[in-house]
Amino acid sequence: MKALIISADNFEDTELLVPYYRLKEEGIEVVVASLNHGAITGKHGYEVPVDKTLNEVNSDDYAILVLPGGAAPADVRKEPTALDITRDFFLKNKPVAAICHGPQVLISAGLMKGRRATCYKSVADELKEAGAIYEDLEVVVDANLVTSRQPGDLPAFMREMMKQLGL
Repeated sequence: MKALIISADNFEDTELLVPYYRLKEEGIEVVVASLNHGAITGKHGYEVPVDKTLNEVNSDDYAILVLPGGAAPADVRKEPTALDITRDFFLKNKPVAAICHGPQVLISAGLMKGRRATCYKSVADELKEAGAIYEDLEVVVDANLVTSRQPGDLPAFMREMMKQLGL
């Protein structure tokens, strides 16, 4: 089983690293994809190597997509390839887990209409405008979609994300 994390510079460090290491702990291969090769750096200085560029990703190879927050989703959502990958996960009903600002990628991909979700408070209005049913909870699960608000919600986010994988 393989997991895909899509992010960019200025990600919220814990929102990428906690899922990254928790998935690895279960023996799942984790691939970090971004706009360019090299490494991406979090808001608090953690550096994560990039395994693949977005153009090198085949969504068929992965069981789950993780979209961490921070400022990174503002850049990721501008990349048509990232939106295509995200749409493909939804089309194939594969789990997608987005936290904090991560749902911005889902909004730009046009995937939130009628979906129950949560996000960081500053993104809530945008989520509602995209047609989502916003719920201010630590975690919201709507079929294959898991969303959370902020780093403090990571325990609930991880619990529900791992359930999506049958773990």
